[in-house]
Amino acid sequence: MKKHRPADGPAEQEREEELAAADTQAEETGDEAPEGRGSGDTEAVEELNNKYLRLYAEFDNYRKRVNKDKEELARYGNESLLYALLPVIDSLELALKHGACDPKDGIVQGVELTMKELQRTLEKFGLTRIPAAGERFDPAVHHAMMQVEREDMADNMVAEELRAGYRFHDKVLRPSLVAVSARPKKDADADDETEETFDNTNTQTEEER
Repeated sequence: MKKHRPADGPAEQEREEELAAADTQAEETGDEAPEGRGSGDTEAVEELNNKYLRLYAEFDNYRKRVNKDKEELARYGNESLLYALLPVIDSLELALKHGACDPKDGIVQGVELTMKELQRTLEKFGLTRIPAAGERFDPAVHHAMMQVEREDMADNMVAEELRAGYRFHDKVLRPSLVAVSARPKKDADADDETEETFDNTNTQTEEER
């Protein structure tokens, strides 16, 4: 119940009594006092609350998207630099191939040590070499440059790595250039003849029955 200041005269006292009676009636019936908020004010508050919740949800999504972009930038920010270093690695590997005839040469050993140290450093930043030679051909990481006949390998195997490929974290930075194996034609023809002979034998056996 609202408190009213003491009345200064009969008229004021009568007014105070009317206000007190109105407050008492509002409390008993559960209705709002004459000075209370109307239903329109309640709807406005609910609308403002809904707007706040929507704005908060949008801001939260924006914050998550910004954090994800920051993480990707930190993870893949060195991609262009590492890609530019790949030709340097190719040149060092080529130098080692040419120096394989004299592996005890000081220059060859120095290049080999430099190559190993460079590879260890780049691996710390997420650069790894894609396995190629002896692996099954995978078009997702291997790029076939030629097909070679190999009796000692099954079809669609990487017979030779022509240029190394690399991954940067989970992305293929550069696919491997490879030569893919294929069985010699004579072996394939022999297998076809064997299958044909087997089929003819089965046909003759069925006719004899």
